[in-house]
Amino acid sequence: MVRIRLRRMGMKKQPSYRIVVCDSKAPRDGKYIESIGFYNPRTEPDTIQIDEERALYWLSVGAQPTEPVLKLFEKVGIMEKFAKSRA
Repeated sequence: MVRIRLRRMGMKKQPSYRIVVCDSKAPRDGKYIESIGFYNPRTEPDTIQIDEERALYWLSVGAQPTEPVLKLFEKVGIMEKFAKSRA
């Protein structure tokens, strides 16, 4: 199964994350298929950059987002667009 999840980057105690599409059996920081965005929780406000077109594509072909990624997608409005495209 293909998952959309966070990949930890950054130095010790200073995390930032890439939003990646990968196989569900791959390790957290292992090999991935495609990087579709970036998330930095350490800035005020949080920095969220997501390639909407690629995120919608991967959702349409059946990729499952993890809970943290689902919350980010809802915050940005990608899940709303995905629901409209399916209706």
